[in-house]
Amino acid sequence: MKIAIYGQYYQNSTEPIIKDIFAFLIKNNVEMIIESYFLEILFEKKLIKKEYPTFESHTELDSSFDVLISIGGDGTILRAATLVRDSGVPILGINSGRLGFLATVQKDNIAEFLQFIIDKKYTISKRTLLSLSCLPENEAIKDLNFAINEISVSRKETTSMITIETYLNNEYLNSYWADGLIIATPTGSTGYSLSCGGPILTPNVESFVITPIAPHNLNARPLVVTDETEIRLKVSGRDDHYLVSLDSRLFSVKNDTILYIKKSPFEINMVEIPDATFLKTLRNKLFWGEDRRN
Repeated sequence: MKIAIYGQYYQNSTEPIIKDIFAFLIKNNVEMIIESYFLEILFEKKLIKKEYPTFESHTELDSSFDVLISIGGDGTILRAATLVRDSGVPILGINSGRLGFLATVQKDNIAEFLQFIIDKKYTISKRTLLSLSCLPENEAIKDLNFAINEISVSRKETTSMITIETYLNNEYLNSYWADGLIIATPTGSTGYSLSCGGPILTPNVESFVITPIAPHNLNARPLVVTDETEIRLKVSGRDDHYLVSLDSRLFSVKNDTILYIKKSPFEINMVEIPDATFLKTLRNKLFWGEDRRN
């Protein structure tokens, strides 16, 4: 078995997790290829004692890899997706922080869940992505133009709201007067969109969510649309620029730039382990089914 490893290092929580992961994979004779910068950190912290093959970019990940293990939180998985891209390599998230919706394997279950990987007793959850194009083109967005969670627009250097003209398949929908607008995938429906009042979608739903951020008009509500919809945005405001975010990647865009948002031509494969399903994570994260009044 051939596994790629990528991660973030957190002093108080990551070290025992890294040690457990490496001990298990070495014991099971798993071939490990480690992201180069993460390997430097592991050597600096003296968490490993030998050299390993490394990779640096998405061009080095291909179908010969069985899984990419992401060590960190949900944000680490978002960065891991930029390495995997359209290679089809499944991502397994091992959580070293608070309970996340993507990094579902907890530190107490590492050996048990990694055994599922060795035995190939897991399923693949396909996650739809959003892609973005601009008119005129923006070089900063051109290479990494996709998002697994959401694409959002927001005001930049002003306290004034912005106006976001929104079209669905060339038909005018609304002009949102707000702090911004979120276009979320089902995966991203439990993130930024949820905190702004958007609905939760299960990962297999073929839809996107359009969620305004602090709208001036209270009748501007979140809207669910089919994922075959092309969404067109034109933003104007008092500032000359506004911000566009693709997951955690932030860019400055000139006013009146036209944004075209649609479903990406490829998907990200997430590993789903028995007893670490989306619904179980949802119950644990939101305390559903528990009486917490006392």
